[in-house]
Amino acid sequence: MTPAEMELRIVRYGDLRPCKTAFIDAHTPGSDQKENFTIIGGGVSESPDQHVHIAIPHGFNIGAAGQPPKCRNSLHSHRTAEVFFVLKGRWRFFWGRWGDAGEVVLEEGDIINIPTGIFRGFENIGTDYGMIMAILGGDDAGGGVLWAPQVIEDASDHGLVLGDNGKLYDSKKGQTLPDGVAPMPVLSEDALAEYPEMTPAQVVGYGVRRYWDMVSLAGKAPVKVIGETGIIRDKPGFEVDLVTRASASDQMHQHDRPSVLMPMRGHWKVTWDGGSVTLAPGDTMSVPENLPHSAVPLMTGEASLYHVVATDDAAGATWLS
Repeated sequence: MTPAEMELRIVRYGDLRPCKTAFIDAHTPGSDQKENFTIIGGGVSESPDQHVHIAIPHGFNIGAAGQPPKCRNSLHSHRTAEVFFVLKGRWRFFWGRWGDAGEVVLEEGDIINIPTGIFRGFENIGTDYGMIMAILGGDDAGGGVLWAPQVIEDASDHGLVLGDNGKLYDSKKGQTLPDGVAPMPVLSEDALAEYPEMTPAQVVGYGVRRYWDMVSLAGKAPVKVIGETGIIRDKPGFEVDLVTRASASDQMHQHDRPSVLMPMRGHWKVTWDGGSVTLAPGDTMSVPENLPHSAVPLMTGEASLYHVVATDDAAGATWLS
């Protein structure tokens, strides 16, 4: 594989193409300035305007959310894993039927694996534009987003209607539901009763890990952050490792399926038989299956990257056993 061919599997941070109409809350005050990015896989966007950077199936999706200060993402749920790590800024994650069951503040490098089956949202509480990177379980990311009823109702007040085909229609643009497409029904009270109000101890204790704690664990080998034997024990259909300068190796290795490299800090040189490239924080690289490669930091200073690869486990509900 030539460097030019490999470059087609790299999405540079500065080349990310946002969609500002990706979801049903795109016109709702407080959420109308958010930007959604679909980096690898189709994601869960409800808009035909969403640009997909790399469509190659990986067994999971990679996306991102960029938001200015005080902008929030509305309460929603997924049927498969939703994992975030903070690339830039300071973020508040909250959850529950009304978003008041609990919350946690995450700083740069921190990671959260939000349990399936609960409503969750997030807000940039920093002082500048912030970015969080997302990993969603499954090639189809669980079939879409499940919104809290009030989100659908608020969106309707601002001109957006979500069809039962999972697509958005904007009355401000003169759009109407096509024949045979009904509005997406809101969840019934019986269905809502199945969404637990998890405590902060349950969500944070299970699914949040702090960046510097993980760095300290990656002294001699990469730390398995999410996996059956990870510090967050889950089998979401993929594993996440954190590699640091101390735990990086120039030994060539390969995987039997595509893997993804996502630098958090520092610049990283990725080498394979045929060339090499340099990755910076915010870049996302898809490494082809069965391609021997290595990744090591360049220059001095702090260096870390998240590594994601699919497993044989089916994407589905959070594994809490």
